[in-house]
Amino acid sequence: MNVKTQTDSDTPAGDVCAAATEEEKPESLASFAFFVLKLVLVVLIFRSFVFSPFSIPSESMLPRLWNGDYLLAAKWPYGFSNNSLPLGAPLIPGRVLAGEPEAGDVVIFKHPIDGADYIKRVIALPGDSIGIIDGQVVLNGELVPKERIEDFIIPVSPNTGCAWGAEQRTDDDGAGVCAYAQYRETLPNGAAYNVLDFGPTNSDNKAPVIVPEGRMFVMGDNRDNSQDSRFVAAAGGGVGLVPQDNLVGRASVIMWSTDGGAEWVMPWTWFSAARWGRMGGGL
Repeated sequence: MNVKTQTDSDTPAGDVCAAATEEEKPESLASFAFFVLKLVLVVLIFRSFVFSPFSIPSESMLPRLWNGDYLLAAKWPYGFSNNSLPLGAPLIPGRVLAGEPEAGDVVIFKHPIDGADYIKRVIALPGDSIGIIDGQVVLNGELVPKERIEDFIIPVSPNTGCAWGAEQRTDDDGAGVCAYAQYRETLPNGAAYNVLDFGPTNSDNKAPVIVPEGRMFVMGDNRDNSQDSRFVAAAGGGVGLVPQDNLVGRASVIMWSTDGGAEWVMPWTWFSAARWGRMGGGL
């Protein structure tokens, strides 16, 4: 009896295609997984060492930064540490390629007690003497010039209400706005920026202190609505004299801003809530 041996030529065409498909499927899945892995790695490197996004959740940096702003922070100007890495991964010993901020820089750093991300302006650096008299900064024995300028006006929105130091007004269209007393402050190195002052408060006077090595004295531009170096470091509150090793990056550019009126289920509100005029502004 003759027994027929099946060869490739005897295999039905459908079976060949099915076998090929089964071989391609694991290869395609492996290729996709490898692509995703590479993408994640690129994003992690970019966020750790180049730029990283941050959001502004409060009004402590008015008038320059508004609640609802989303910005990019440059990670390289001050060096890299575990604070530069996502979730603070303990992979970098100390701070490498360390660089000191300049007075006037807007910096993001980890709170010395609770580790939360804070954003403030650097006012004094190691060796500087800094104090405050009647709301005016005294740096190395000299009053920092503080010139009254036009009021700062900001529209009322879900992200912005009028604080106690504001005068509530309406604009030409009848919409509510908040008006604050605004000043132009200029540091000895020429860095100039606007600040808000609500009036006399308990934080308007502070005896001079010398900033120790490796530390920095930071303040919010919204002087009467900011927990900063004027206050002892406490979880959820003041930050004291911040260690420079806690630096995360330097605020660089506003990439998005919203007044808080958007609803995820109504995409058209994403555009109506956007503050288009604030996007792309450097810091």
